[in-house]
Amino acid sequence: MIEIDHLCFSYGAHAVLQDVNCMIKPGCMTFLLGQNGAGKSTLFRCILGQLSPQKGKVLLGNQLSSQYTIKELARYAAYVPQACNPVFSYPVEQVVLMGRSAYTSLFSAPSKADETIAQEALERMGIAHLAKKEFVHLSGGERQLVLIARALAQQGKVLLMDEPTASLDYGNQLKVLTQVKKLCQEGMSVFVSSHNPQHALWFADEVIALDEGKVLAAGAPAEVMTPQLIAALYQVDVRFCTDNGSCFMMPELSGLERKYVSVE
Repeated sequence: MIEIDHLCFSYGAHAVLQDVNCMIKPGCMTFLLGQNGAGKSTLFRCILGQLSPQKGKVLLGNQLSSQYTIKELARYAAYVPQACNPVFSYPVEQVVLMGRSAYTSLFSAPSKADETIAQEALERMGIAHLAKKEFVHLSGGERQLVLIARALAQQGKVLLMDEPTASLDYGNQLKVLTQVKKLCQEGMSVFVSSHNPQHALWFADEVIALDEGKVLAAGAPAEVMTPQLIAALYQVDVRFCTDNGSCFMMPELSGLERKYVSVE
């Protein structure tokens, strides 16, 4: 669990996070929505201990994040960046094995147990067949699955993901989010920043909407995601449609003729 209590952070005189209060619950997939510059990445960096808030606190479990050592923090929370472009080329199995660094000393080699955990992470993400391939030669979707497997190898309780589908095609976006949703169903807490509110409608258990550093809304998607919220966040008018239990957002494209394709 992550609890963010009255968090404030500024870069000089520029206030980025203003009295942020929210909670990432165990076993939930929580989406963080907001425009560029809303403070999403800064919030992630505060949670990970990369930035120290001027006011407020971040609790991981029942302990302040500032009280964790680097290794302790890595064992509690794993982080998946938007993309990873290593300077040197490594096989996939080595990239995933790097997730075990929180459990090894600086000069010790990974143990057989570490290798087993890394292999299990590859299998869980359905990419064991990529183990011997070079990470730099993978597609964008495959790379994201490898980074998630690396995070799983850390065996943390929380997974933080910064726009994990930003550079992926439609099919890989759904593949990655579906795999992550399964992790939540197994008890992991997942916090995902996203620019796609439609993904939040499909996958989120909870939504936190951040606007100019303030929490505009927080709660279950069905309760907080409204046309008014989307307009406030993105300055776009939408309407919500339901089909066979799934909810979709349709933009109101003023002055444009909307065309639909019927597939039989």
